[in-house]
Amino acid sequence: MGEKVAAGRFDLADRQRYRDKLRQCLTGLERLLAEKRFDRPKNLMGLEIELNLAGADGMPKMLNGQVLERIASRDFQTELAMFNLEVNIPPHRLGGRVFDRLAEELRTSLAYADRKAGEVDAGIVMIGILPTLDRDDLVSSNLSDVDRYTLLNDQIVAARGEEFTLDIDGVEHLSCTSKSIAPEAACTSVQLHLQVTPARFADVWNAAQAVAAAQIAVGANSPFLFGRELWRESRPPLFQQSTDTRPPELQAQGVRPRTWFGERWVTSAYDLFEENLRYYPALLPICDDEDPLKVLDQGGTPSLAELVLHNGTIYRWNRPVYGIADGVPHLRVENRVLPAGPTVIDVIANAAFFYGVVRALAEESRPVWTRLPFEAAAANFDAACKDGIDARFTWPRRGRYSGTTEVDAVSLIRDELLPLAEAGLDAWGVEPADRDLYLGVIEERCRRRVNGASWQAATFHKALDAGLSRDDALAATTRRYRELMHKGDPVHSWPVELPEPVSPD
Repeated sequence: MGEKVAAGRFDLADRQRYRDKLRQCLTGLERLLAEKRFDRPKNLMGLEIELNLAGADGMPKMLNGQVLERIASRDFQTELAMFNLEVNIPPHRLGGRVFDRLAEELRTSLAYADRKAGEVDAGIVMIGILPTLDRDDLVSSNLSDVDRYTLLNDQIVAARGEEFTLDIDGVEHLSCTSKSIAPEAACTSVQLHLQVTPARFADVWNAAQAVAAAQIAVGANSPFLFGRELWRESRPPLFQQSTDTRPPELQAQGVRPRTWFGERWVTSAYDLFEENLRYYPALLPICDDEDPLKVLDQGGTPSLAELVLHNGTIYRWNRPVYGIADGVPHLRVENRVLPAGPTVIDVIANAAFFYGVVRALAEESRPVWTRLPFEAAAANFDAACKDGIDARFTWPRRGRYSGTTEVDAVSLIRDELLPLAEAGLDAWGVEPADRDLYLGVIEERCRRRVNGASWQAATFHKALDAGLSRDDALAATTRRYRELMHKGDPVHSWPVELPEPVSPD
């Protein structure tokens, strides 16, 4: 959804015209795949992180326009609401000391952004959901002043035809309604990109789907919303419900949500793009002038603009991406599972774990997705979101025995997935020092059973026990989180203690 979209109204013919163009784009993609026109492997990865703006009191600040003006860097962009920003790290080649380089670039970028935010009495907080967000913060008037967000909101609201219902039953129960998609803006994530060849795409996507639950278990960092303690990773249910174009009747008919895990393993990238056309009506039926098949006939590379735009309005947790670099098309897997934060080292550790384990699983002779029902992978994902580091999963038995067994997430990650991640990073050519440092962070989270969500919950309850009100406890938790985030030590080492009281002005 990073495309510049001009706000406007659509007439009755626009969707049919757009659907026809989508079919042309899909045919174009099919031809590109058949003609082997895609880029050769370059081992390229990329990273995007969504961020929050908060004041010294821990409360959200609706100031992204002013902050971006001061940052004045193309690496930083608006996000859905005025308290959001996004930072994009340019692509890197996997290998060597890539993770240390990424960490240094990210530290430098975030420190600069935080200094600039400080000029308007705000600061950067890298967290899955800002604990101090209130329902009054997440209204359409606080959406960023960008045409594409206004248009997207209008189209999703029109498609639903009624208020959105948020209903999440976790440690506590949240039930409320919203007149807009603004609650989606509470979800701030890390997006990991991996460029792959068409022949490798299905294996990499399937592997990413299989390990999504493990990523959440060790990386959960979103336990609060609107003052309630919910799931350890509350972003997925919130994201699904706040963008849900289906009224209850369509949900009852089995119509798929626009935010979803999926329903099957795939054999090609084409499967996912084709599903997107078959299942999802257009939200933004904006047609490009390009004739993709004519461009192909002339030996050119079509932009497939309608396909790309449509794909950007379907929120798979592992999304297929078509792109063009230097005139050559390529495919990427975009992993959208992880929340932002807690620290730079935690984000890079999560990335190292993902890139390592996906490489190893994609190359196994008996891939996990041939031994694990897709429904079990989806159930694992939900279990990880609900229970975080304490989740239990269904997983294929090791060794010669067939079938699945129930396993503690921490045991699975420590005993099976971390050794695979180590082998995968070796296969990428990552230096042992980088590999051991960042995978060691994941191992320590498992050993101590601590991630961002468990730290937030423990600190919040300590604040309640100290006599603070719920709102004050959430604000104190947020302030302490921000202090420790900028200090930069990994979250497994954070002490559970409250910040110093905010001194009066």
